[in-house]
Amino acid sequence: MIRMHPLDLLVIAIYLIVILSLGFVFGRNQSRSEFFVASRSMNWLTVGLSVMATLFSSNSFVFYPAAAMGDSLRIGLSLVAFALMTPIVMFVFVPVYARLKVETAYEYLELRFQVSVRALAAGLFVLLRIGWMASATYAASLVVSEVAGVPQTVVIVGLGVIAIGYTMVGGLRAVMWTDVIQFFVFALTILATFGLILSKTDTGIGGVLSTYFDGRSGMVVDFELSLTLQYGSWAILIGVFLEGLSAFGVDQVAVQRYLSAKSIRTSQVGAMLNLIGMWVVVPALLMIGVALYSYYSQHPDELAPARQIVQTLPEIIADNPKIADHAMPNFVRVHFPAGMAGLFLAALMAAIMSSIDSGVHSVTTVLVVDFRDRLFPDLRPDSARGELRMIRVMVLLIGVLSIGLACMVGPMGNVFDIGKKLTAAFGGPLLAIFVLALFTKRTSAIGVLVGAVSATAVTLVLMYTQTWFSVWYWPIGFGMSLTLGYVISLMRPSPATEFTFNRIMQKVVPD
Repeated sequence: MIRMHPLDLLVIAIYLIVILSLGFVFGRNQSRSEFFVASRSMNWLTVGLSVMATLFSSNSFVFYPAAAMGDSLRIGLSLVAFALMTPIVMFVFVPVYARLKVETAYEYLELRFQVSVRALAAGLFVLLRIGWMASATYAASLVVSEVAGVPQTVVIVGLGVIAIGYTMVGGLRAVMWTDVIQFFVFALTILATFGLILSKTDTGIGGVLSTYFDGRSGMVVDFELSLTLQYGSWAILIGVFLEGLSAFGVDQVAVQRYLSAKSIRTSQVGAMLNLIGMWVVVPALLMIGVALYSYYSQHPDELAPARQIVQTLPEIIADNPKIADHAMPNFVRVHFPAGMAGLFLAALMAAIMSSIDSGVHSVTTVLVVDFRDRLFPDLRPDSARGELRMIRVMVLLIGVLSIGLACMVGPMGNVFDIGKKLTAAFGGPLLAIFVLALFTKRTSAIGVLVGAVSATAVTLVLMYTQTWFSVWYWPIGFGMSLTLGYVISLMRPSPATEFTFNRIMQKVVPD
């Protein structure tokens, strides 16, 4: 059992106290509007950093360094995909939600089609985000467990209880401000981690890069058209573009933050800030992986101390690809000084709680607005106090479900694959529904329903019968849903509608 230094424990305790305090500070004078959209009063800084911290946290802290160390830097092409999708989010999706004044993204689909499409899309989102919460929580808790010497289940349950607690009390405002704090702790920790690893290599940046690229080819780009190539450039450019467009454009986690903003322009500036943040954080995380590769090339025995035969780092990784997931926690456990290890753990705890609070809050919003209010309005309490109580109970139930799943996702593969597998089957068809709704006139409700359900089922089957690189499941699910939805609609076209993108943009709303 690893014993934590008192200074590390102090850093962690201070962080947790600050986070819990936010819940109580913002828990006063709660109402439904305040709980769900922070009374539509948030500024661009809070919106942007909250989106960044929420959708780019737990998994990212683990799989970007692990990918860089274990395979290549090709995952860095994600930045190109993010840059291409952000203008679409800013100038297509954000204005649509603002002009229609919806509470969730899926309300729009009932206006465009009918309630069945709204329910299907909302259901896909719920499945996607519950899976995402489980995978994101698992990824970061793995590192916390290894560094702190605490069983992973204890980490998941303990931090889950804290996250659910301040979400129940403080609503979206507490969640978003927690995300802001998490972002700064996250960024500071990344810089400190890279600096310490670099200092231990004794070769400087030039030596680190030389060691990393020595005798290796295709490390930055590889445009081989292959479904099985890990981190292939085509898969990253296409798959991550679609994943980002789904996550930041039609996913209620991000949409809820846009809806909390003071104006359309505030949301758009926040989306741009999110992109800038990714262009800072992703390269830093990749450089941590590069530095770890250089360090463990010099000290392979530290990464695999139990091996009887001395092996080089490439041989160790080839024998056990998942060992790259353990490289960073192993380095932190052995080399981080007192206090800094506590900061590292605080950042990971923040990442875990950010994933849980945002996912639980947005899923609860969708269940209340798109299912209870729309399909079972008689279940809505008569009083504002009763409404808030019911919402908080639903937060608790969704949180318990997500925490339980997080304890069981480990056998699905490395943390990168886990994250993609648990979201691609639902996120691709979800994005296709919105694209058909906004940019086609003939697409009908029956078309998108059959297309989305069929694509989801086929993608799930392929996911567990094929060994393709996980990001390819995004274009597969999206393309199949888009094609089937449109072709089936040609047989029974939709009547004229005023809810395509061009017609919506003709509506005038104050900024």
